[in-house]
Amino acid sequence: MTLLLTTAAPKVVLITGASSGIGEATARRLAAAGHHLVLGARRTDRLAVLAKEIETDTETDTGTNTGVAFPHVLDVTDPDSMRSFVSAAHDRYGRIDVLVNNAGVMPLARLDALKVDEWDRMIDVNLRGVLHGIAAVLPVMRAQGAGHIVNIASVSGLRVDPTAAVYSATKHAVRALSEGLRQESRELRVTVISPGLTRSELTETISDQDTKDAVAGQMGIAIPAAAIGEAIHYAISQPTDVDVNEIVVRPTAQG
Repeated sequence: MTLLLTTAAPKVVLITGASSGIGEATARRLAAAGHHLVLGARRTDRLAVLAKEIETDTETDTGTNTGVAFPHVLDVTDPDSMRSFVSAAHDRYGRIDVLVNNAGVMPLARLDALKVDEWDRMIDVNLRGVLHGIAAVLPVMRAQGAGHIVNIASVSGLRVDPTAAVYSATKHAVRALSEGLRQESRELRVTVISPGLTRSELTETISDQDTKDAVAGQMGIAIPAAAIGEAIHYAISQPTDVDVNEIVVRPTAQG
């Protein structure tokens, strides 16, 4: 089935890391806007529950329950898994309008803790995962002559703090490759979303207890993941000749 896209038509939106946090909130917001979603994550049980809820309980912007969500297993660190995810979406709908590269991990710790395996995991998920997504959708979007890639970075991509050196490095890299992709593209739109303190499961990936406790002490001012979903909705809802390149969303109280 090929969806013919007009200005008001639903878009086919792929979301990585869709089983919780920003990915889940974005899925719910875009379902409410009437878009067709393909949800990717490793936790397929949670994806299935989310997809069912979207298709049965979504109150859309037009007031009708017409959410459409298709769950698909995805490991962003595996290029073959990413290609399978994209192919399944394209086979189902005949086009791919938006990719939201959201999957990420944040095991913060001081460098002298020497958590090398965690460094590698952040590079694999936060950076290589984004590259794998771009590599998988770019040929499809080039062939269509249109598309939109939304990369989730972080305010840590704008600054560097103690315990966040490697995490910040991956998010600085996401912003850099997004800008490079934007400059190379005249038919594609590229958006970077940089969240500040946001309520999600990212903090659960922190294994260093002192760091985890310190981050937990800051989460009282954190904004809901829905705020980031709203920013993504804004970016993809603009006219096709308007490219919202970067949005930074912080709690008002965050320094």
